[in-house]
Parts: sequence; C-alpha cells; structure tokens
Amino acid sequence: MNKLFGMLGLAKRAGKVSTGSFICTKAIRSKRAKLVLLASDASENTKKAISDSCRYYNVRFIELSDMESLGHATGGGDRAVVSVNDYNFAKAILDIFISSETEKG
Repeated sequence: MNKLFGMLGLAKRAGKVSTGSFICTKAIRSKRAKLVLLASDASENTKKAISDSCRYYNVRFIELSDMESLGHATGGGDRAVVSVNDYNFAKAILDIFISSETEKG
C-alpha cells in the first residue's frame, strides 16, 4: 500500500487529484475523474452516493484503507473520497492496487 499512497501523493503534487465528496462528485459527473478511491471507513451514505455516481458515469472506483491514510497521502486532513483525474496516474495506481491484491491471495 505504501507504493499506492506514494503514487497518489505524486499525482496530488502534479495537480491531478480532487479530494472531498462534493468536488469528487463534480469530477465524476464532468468525466474528469478516471479513478475514484473511497475510504473503507467512510459513512454508508457517502459510499452509496459515490459508488452510484461512479457506476452511472462508468468510472472505476476502489475501496481501500481509511480516511486518515487517504488524507495523509494527499497532504490534508481525513478524506473519505479522492478522485484521480489523469489516465496515466489512475492506471499506475490501479496496477499497484491489483498487484497488491493478488499478492494477498
């Protein structure tokens, strides 16, 4: 997961990340979001709203970690939702996530 958060931090420094529920929803609706990261400890309402938006607008999303880790990786406070708004960063983060999941078994 450290590699994933490192890549997320790099995307943030490059200005290719949106954080927060409202702003990420706007990024999803405008089709800027290429990948959405959802904290596992986010509220059920937030999880449902974001996952429904992602499904409707055909944006890939993954649920991982917790709000504190997402916030730390993006240089802020606790974050329930983070959208990656660049295809190459999204692909790199997704590849890291998939490889870490296959290593777990």
